[in-house]
Amino acid sequence: MPDSGPRPNRLAREKSPYLLQHAFNPVDWLPWGEEAFALARAEDRPIFLSIGYATCHWCHVMERESFEDEDVAALLNRDFVPIKVDREERPDIDGVYMTACQLMTGQGGWPLTIVMTPDKQPFFAGTYFPRESVAGRAGMLDLLPRLASVWRERRADAEAAGASALAAIREVEVRGLGSGEGALDEETLRRGFSDLRARFDPHQGGFSRAPKFPAPHQLLFLLRWSDRTGDRRGVEMVEKTLVSMRRGGVFDHVGYGFHRYSTDARWLVPHFEKMLYDQALLAMAYTELWQVTGDEAHRRVALEICEYVARDLTDAEGGFHSAEDADSEGREGAFYVWTRDEFDEVMTRALGEEAAGLARRAFGVEARGNFADEASGLRTGENILHAAETPADIAAALGEDAGRVEERLEEARRVLFKQRETRERPLLDDKILTDWNGLMIAALARSGLAFGDETLVGAAARAADFILRQLRDAEGRLLHRYREGDAAIPAGAADHACLIWGLIELYGATFDPRWLRAGRDLLDPLLERFWDPERLGVFNVDAAQRDVPVRQKELYDGATPSANATTWYVLLRLGRLTGDLDLLDRAESLRGALAGPVGGAPSAHTMSLVALDLALGPAQEVVVTGDPGDPGTQRMLAALAGRYAPRTAVLFKPAGRPTDASEAPGGTAGDPLAEVAPFTAPHDLLDGKATAYVCTGFACRRPTTNIQEMMEQLA
Repeated sequence: MPDSGPRPNRLAREKSPYLLQHAFNPVDWLPWGEEAFALARAEDRPIFLSIGYATCHWCHVMERESFEDEDVAALLNRDFVPIKVDREERPDIDGVYMTACQLMTGQGGWPLTIVMTPDKQPFFAGTYFPRESVAGRAGMLDLLPRLASVWRERRADAEAAGASALAAIREVEVRGLGSGEGALDEETLRRGFSDLRARFDPHQGGFSRAPKFPAPHQLLFLLRWSDRTGDRRGVEMVEKTLVSMRRGGVFDHVGYGFHRYSTDARWLVPHFEKMLYDQALLAMAYTELWQVTGDEAHRRVALEICEYVARDLTDAEGGFHSAEDADSEGREGAFYVWTRDEFDEVMTRALGEEAAGLARRAFGVEARGNFADEASGLRTGENILHAAETPADIAAALGEDAGRVEERLEEARRVLFKQRETRERPLLDDKILTDWNGLMIAALARSGLAFGDETLVGAAARAADFILRQLRDAEGRLLHRYREGDAAIPAGAADHACLIWGLIELYGATFDPRWLRAGRDLLDPLLERFWDPERLGVFNVDAAQRDVPVRQKELYDGATPSANATTWYVLLRLGRLTGDLDLLDRAESLRGALAGPVGGAPSAHTMSLVALDLALGPAQEVVVTGDPGDPGTQRMLAALAGRYAPRTAVLFKPAGRPTDASEAPGGTAGDPLAEVAPFTAPHDLLDGKATAYVCTGFACRRPTTNIQEMMEQLA
């Protein structure tokens, strides 16, 4: 009888691309859930928990080496109940056990490996393990029997270690939280700036040695620091970092978008996965830097990021996919790198030898390759394209026009892009996550407003409509993940806060009050279900989420801003836009709750510093009233749109026409802003012209129809 091939395990019923990658492993994987824990209890076996994500390079390596191996699988299936978790689907589970790993080993990362009791108490933690022990790293064939022996022969020790680990995690959650009213002030901002300044790499930008991660929330804070103090060093650090990143191999010079991080200090050699949240936050950073400097190069990078997202990460229904993998053809970076011979052949065939030489010079292509293998340290013969020389430098050296050199290099890029599309593409992780989509909506709306680009704003609106329509349960509660028509997993605090942020930015770009209403409506469940009334702050999950052993609070910023910092920020934004003093009081409570952690390490909480900058002010509101179709109204709003003003909120109140009932929140007739932004009414036209009211602390200065006077009042 012919072999029918490997049989699927129970992950085959899941939607997560990461779990589906393991659906044909010989390991008897189960998804996280009561079925797995009931089996562990019934058969008195410990749980082997493996956490990763679809675009994780070392997760792929461990799968090939260990989870596809029959001998490893036999040990796992005999002595353990193996569970797989997608950290992007279940960040709450990942957060608990990553904290455990860091407490138990001093480090963390993915793949995350945890061995725990059937009641979820971890007694062993680690990351990547090969099949066999090598170079001091334990292999699965040695490790698994030892762990099984511990469970059989030293059960009490394992259970005690697990209980101690969970107790330590709970202690981490409350350490430093509590009343600290007024403790976060401008001195906190200064210390955050000083910390980043001390860590700054003046040669390559960024705030660490290798590896270097983009941390756009750090850059957003530094721009605000410079705006607040007039200290240009903040802007200079941001510009050095973002220019170096755009020139390096961490940027995809053929198809655009940024890779996850750089393995070296020069931003040259990346880990090649591309994450949606990086694109969102970096687009914001480049947009704000353009607003501060007026340098067209920064605007162009923001638009390149948005072009990549529109082309490669946008779902047909309007939402945004999560990521693209680092690996293809069985190895990392294969889709992105070029040998000198391949590069020359493609360019010469399409554009001629002279153009090939120009492109080779611009992109830093070398005969023996321009980077070394991470393991061996030897050149590979492959090249990571980067801006080895700028068009201006090349033009000066060749005595040519810089604009013409740019045109020729853009032509070369299009040729390379077309050729690259014939290669095997990396895996697309096509799940749609609410929190990451909220960040991308915010970025597109902010960039679209600043650049006057209605296409970007339209993409943000389409995604917001999709999330608000499709990621809901039967009771209307927000959900976290959507894939192939299936919306699932209760939304966490980060989902609510990030989506509210996106909706606030979308209101600012469109002045459509339905986005403001949608954001305000989402704030209610965030405060009702996630807020901690005792020690304050927001939990990652609500009290009904009973399958995690610890309700954590995300305080530190990681690759994305923390849920508590984002909540603080949107409370301030919505409180000021709507005139709701209760929200501003709640924001002040959160400021006090976070005083210990943020005050203790300001540069580790830079999104909180962004919120603190807004809380400290001076903050202003500008209410513009006028006919939306009037050129004077449009000029007044355009003057506000291009300006860098992180502490200024802008509202628009249409005048000169009755409001249709369908436009008003809840379907009620009258002013569409009256319900969500009551403090703005009344604001009347002056002399029948578009009129601006500049307000501080909800007290407004003399109305004006003159744009220059409006800007002077703001200054």
